[in-house]
Amino acid sequence: MKVCVNYNDARWRKYKIDFERVACAAAIDVAPCAEVSITLTNDAEIHALNKKYRDIDRPTNVLSFELGDDILLGDIYISLDTVLREAGEENIPVTDHVAHMVVHGMLHLQGYDHIDDNDAKIMENTEVKILKQLGIKNPYVHDSAVCSDLSCCPGQKFLSRLRKLKIPTSGIIPGTIMFVLGAIASLGFAPFNMWWATMLAIAAAYKMATRSVPGGFLGVFWRTAPFGAAYAMAMFWWVLNSIYVVPELAEQFAVWTVPALVGIGIVGAVIFSVPFVVISCIRTFPACRPFLFAATWTFVLWLREWLLTGFPWNPIANIMLPYPVIANSMSLWGALGLTFVIIGLIAAVAEVLSNRRSKLSWGVLGLFVVLVICGICAGRENIIQAAHENNSSPVIRVIQPARSATQKASHSREDAMRNAVANINSLMSLAEKNGNPDLIVFPETSYPFVIVDGDNIPMADALDKTIILGATSYSGDGLFNSMIVANKNGVIQHVYSKSHLVPFGEYRPFGDLIPTPGQLTPGNGPTVINIDVGGHNFSFAPAICYEIVFSDSLVPMNQMPDAIVNITNDTWFGRTPGTYQHLDMVRRYAIESGLPIVRANYSGISAFVGADGTIKSAIPIGASGYADDTVAGAHITPYRALGRDGWMIIILLFSCVMVIGIDLVKKRD
Repeated sequence: MKVCVNYNDARWRKYKIDFERVACAAAIDVAPCAEVSITLTNDAEIHALNKKYRDIDRPTNVLSFELGDDILLGDIYISLDTVLREAGEENIPVTDHVAHMVVHGMLHLQGYDHIDDNDAKIMENTEVKILKQLGIKNPYVHDSAVCSDLSCCPGQKFLSRLRKLKIPTSGIIPGTIMFVLGAIASLGFAPFNMWWATMLAIAAAYKMATRSVPGGFLGVFWRTAPFGAAYAMAMFWWVLNSIYVVPELAEQFAVWTVPALVGIGIVGAVIFSVPFVVISCIRTFPACRPFLFAATWTFVLWLREWLLTGFPWNPIANIMLPYPVIANSMSLWGALGLTFVIIGLIAAVAEVLSNRRSKLSWGVLGLFVVLVICGICAGRENIIQAAHENNSSPVIRVIQPARSATQKASHSREDAMRNAVANINSLMSLAEKNGNPDLIVFPETSYPFVIVDGDNIPMADALDKTIILGATSYSGDGLFNSMIVANKNGVIQHVYSKSHLVPFGEYRPFGDLIPTPGQLTPGNGPTVINIDVGGHNFSFAPAICYEIVFSDSLVPMNQMPDAIVNITNDTWFGRTPGTYQHLDMVRRYAIESGLPIVRANYSGISAFVGADGTIKSAIPIGASGYADDTVAGAHITPYRALGRDGWMIIILLFSCVMVIGIDLVKKRD
């Protein structure tokens, strides 16, 4: 290794120290062709450097400037004045103390630090071993820390006060804490809406993941996997509630409860550990990490829309739905964009708290604050656009029968017919309530008979109304989960079949390996249906069940419907968080698309959702009833004009530019 020694203070020349020998002894894993510069200076110069680059207005003993390059390691500055003073106070030879400064500086250039107790112990033990090889005794026997005030790695004084609260980096304790943090992070979503809990939990997990702990990729994964496992299980456990809604299903599928919950945890551990692994394993400057972390988290959510048919549930953006102005920023950059901003803001705050004197870290935090403000401005505009009334809207009635799965179940042909008649009577009684709606919307699977070609819908004829209802339909291609549109004479005008089927519920993704209640055929994808209702031309994009959770999935390009009609059946999930979160996913889609949504849910929550995500009217879970309302405010949002994938590309490019820019600035300095 090449060692360049610069004498900026002539007093240094009287001390006969072999700097090359000392520096090479401290080069633990350095290429033979590497280079390091050692500048021997005084308090005046090192004070100026400390103030300029570290915002610390005092001299120190040693400063290390890491270049982040495997060949050009960086620069070490040592002040003679401070070294002489410290050596005198500790009654040790000046040459020994200088050698210690060189070793300490070299280890900093190789990524060692002493921010927390564990890191300090690793670094000090390494120093002691190197100095012993050089014939220099342990410098810590007199409790003389090299820079006990942390002035040689400034900005960490705040953290030094919290050393006693530091968490071990190995063993069961950090894994348990990460698991608890993952569970807490799920509390930001409905029905709890504790957004602050999500942000604090992610910030704490981020801080634990960015600690310098040996172990490489697998080590980081095992340390952060508990967070992802608990986060996923706490968010998605309610899916398993469906097993126990019908006794016959419970008898057959209850054995899969624990394996399914474990499977959810394993998938969550893999998916949500990725952002933490990236920021831990990619060596970069702290100011770059918020962009890496936020971009990776967002990219993982984007991938989640595709993996295993996709399940993009609960993007972090949804924790802001109780705050309409912020939530409506999704009209600009979608749920992915707002997630990027929130995650980046969390990480930027964590970096500032770790190094509050870092101008770059404060600058990154300021940038994310600016993005929040831009989103708020776009959100205010979207709320204004959504408030525009449309006097041509028909009056729409949504029906929520709220009959239990047990009431609908049958054990014989006679039971089936009896229950079918009871279901029809229940739907008719609600549809015939006071009022004069132009269009009546019944929920998913509400019609108890299979629809085949040539059928009519007697309910529409009896009501003398155009109706939309959910039913199973059959053609030569198979069975479909369908939305049926019939005019007031009962003639079927449109049949839309669900294209994004639920794995394990509506089809077998792994063949017969795992039993599945149904085996349906997917439909042809998004469309817009136009109908004449009471003299009104009403156009809508149909959506069945959880098709509404997929961005860009419902409205074909260059088409502008008046609304989205979403029919669903959340009976399977009862009063669990899943039912509330499903409605929040509907609200998110309304904001992104700029379209009001008419939602008929078999057991709740049925609702009219405005184009700004506000709930205009709703029927609560488990209540049998109806709601009448109109739709208005449909408009094309900037997000819908660009699309989910377009914004994902922008987020990745923006993050790359920022990381490269910060890297160049740091290297230039």
